[in-house]
Amino acid sequence: STGTRMLAAIVPFGGATWFFKFTGPDAVVAGAKPEFLAFLETVRPPAAAVDLAASPSRPEPAPPFAAGNMANTAVVKAEGPGLQWTAPAHWQNQPAAAMRKATYAVTGDDGATADVSITAFPGDVGGEFANVNRWRSQLGLPPLAESALDAAITRRAQAGLHLTIVDFAGAGPAAGHRLLGAIVPFDNATWFFKLTGPDALVARERDAFLEFLGTIKAP
Repeated sequence: STGTRMLAAIVPFGGATWFFKFTGPDAVVAGAKPEFLAFLETVRPPAAAVDLAASPSRPEPAPPFAAGNMANTAVVKAEGPGLQWTAPAHWQNQPAAAMRKATYAVTGDDGATADVSITAFPGDVGGEFANVNRWRSQLGLPPLAESALDAAITRRAQAGLHLTIVDFAGAGPAAGHRLLGAIVPFDNATWFFKLTGPDALVARERDAFLEFLGTIKAP
């Protein structure tokens, strides 16, 4: 349909075919393309995987994507050595999917919904400046000059962690949407905490989201 975009990958493996698909508003999907491609680079067989269509004498099939840092380094888990947090009681916990460590749904009085996503990737994933501009692109906003970065973010230090916090209102096809987010480096990985949805609902949840960020801590 007009204004909608889909990114997808088809991966034959183990006698089956896997489908990875990301769909949504054109501007949002286009802006998230680097993150989706980074997610695809993490796709690989388990260490002991065996191709069910292959004979026992054949070697284990190669990973479906070229190996790289994302494919060779396990994403830090939210449980165990990962970060911990306490979500507001009115956020509805959802099953974590794909690259997410956790997902929450937030419902407005008018039935509108907003999405809270928590993800983590090895390394700096391009660095603070690149990730802030990646989020801006998801909202249809032009990239910031590096000299303008400090004016567009809020920095917070807590419990040995350093948070980079942003609040962006959408433009163009993403007008009427808003993103609150935090970038949190931890233990050789980068964690992303993001609230997205209709402007009015995200604005209503701003204080709750900032309080939520204040609960984030290392184990």
